[in-house]
Parts: sequence; structure tokens; C-alpha cells
Amino acid sequence: MTDWRKVDWRERARELGTAASAGGAPVTYGLIALCSAVFLLSPLSGFNPVYGSSADTLLAAQAGYFERWGVIPSELAEGSARALLTPLTALFVHGSWLHLLGNMLFLYVFGAMAEERMGRAEFTFFYLLCGYFALVAYAVAHADSDQTLVGASGAISAVLGAFLYLFPRARVTSLFPFLFFLPLRFPAWIVLVFWFVLQWLAARSAGSGPGVAYLAHVAGFAAGFLYAWVRFRGGTRVKSPATATEGESQP
Repeated sequence: MTDWRKVDWRERARELGTAASAGGAPVTYGLIALCSAVFLLSPLSGFNPVYGSSADTLLAAQAGYFERWGVIPSELAEGSARALLTPLTALFVHGSWLHLLGNMLFLYVFGAMAEERMGRAEFTFFYLLCGYFALVAYAVAHADSDQTLVGASGAISAVLGAFLYLFPRARVTSLFPFLFFLPLRFPAWIVLVFWFVLQWLAARSAGSGPGVAYLAHVAGFAAGFLYAWVRFRGGTRVKSPATATEGESQP
């Protein structure tokens, strides 16, 4: 068993970054591939001829697709077996190309190093558990809503929360609209705390209708951070500023 007190964390940070960039995160890349394949085969992509080509046919197919695989809070509150499975299936369903690409970018940037730190099996469990929790938390808060909820945002927010605890000083390249989208490098704790505050403020003003489920982001981020804190608090976090990753400040 590793004695974490004797680990050279600066060197360990470099090893994790190197392993992740060398393709040592198969779960992260597998999730990206799976979500992309699901979207391409769905009626949302427009590439699957099974769903027809007319606008009316596609819209009907898309509505039925969301109802089948997405979370409907009012149905989840009833507790049926099918409804209880939808927080898992919804993690792999995305509503548009922009929704998919934004989520997969963040998973690519932050998931690889988190997976290397946790290990493949635990990262898979962590991703599914926190993603499920995030969607259920949103559904509970909007138990009367009939709007479907889909996307991996809650699970990916959990990855961001865990990353904040595990790699607080890793430097990330971020684009901030109010700074004219200049690419600037900041420690992860600044970027991710700023992102969380924005999600929290948006969640307080958001309703239960169509749009971004900010509350799921907040719940996922908090769950991910708490998971990492409970699971890894006995060791030392990777605080070395030598660890580097790149990504946007907004998912």
C-alpha cells in the first residue's frame, strides 16, 4: 500500500498529466465516444434515416426520444422502475450539437486527470453516481415539472468539483467574455470557483422550464467535491502548479 506521506507530489502531478495526455484515460475517452455515438444515432443529429427527413417527423421523433430516455421530474417522483432508471440513461442523451460538444470538451479537459488519480473503476462509479445524484436533485426540486431533463452536465460538473479538490493549483487556460475572450491561464481553483458561483447565481433565478438545468450543475459540482474530499482527504492533494491542462471557463 502506498504511503501517501512519502509521495513526491510535484513528480506525481507530472506523471498524471503525462499519462492522461498519452491516452491513459480510457473511461473518459470511452464516455466521450459513447455520448457522441448515441447522439449521432438519435433523431437529434439528423443523420439517422430511420427517423425520417421531414421537419414534422423529426420533431415528433425527438419529443418521443426525450420522453423515453430523459428524466421527467413528475414521473420520477412517482417512483416507477422505468422512471428510476432515466437519470442514468439521460446522462448519455444530449439535446443539440452545441450541448454535446460543450459537455464533451469539459469532460476531455478535466476527466482524464481525475480518472488517472481515481483509477478507472472508481472513476466510472464516481461519474455515474454523481451524475445520477445531480439529475435526481434537480428533479426533486422541480417535482411538478413535466419538462424532460437530459445531458451529462451534472456528471461533468461533478468531475469539475473533484478536480478542484484534487488539483487546486493546476493551471488552466480559460476564455472570459468580459475580457474579450483573451486566453488567460489561472489556477484551477480560481476558474472553477468562479464557474460554480455563476452556476449558483443562475440556478437561483432559473425556473423549471426549458433551458439549462443550472441546479443540476450545482448539485453535481458539490457532490463531486464532497466525494473527492471524503475519498482522498487522508492523502495529500496535488498542489503543484506544474500540472497543466486547458479548457474554457464556461461549459
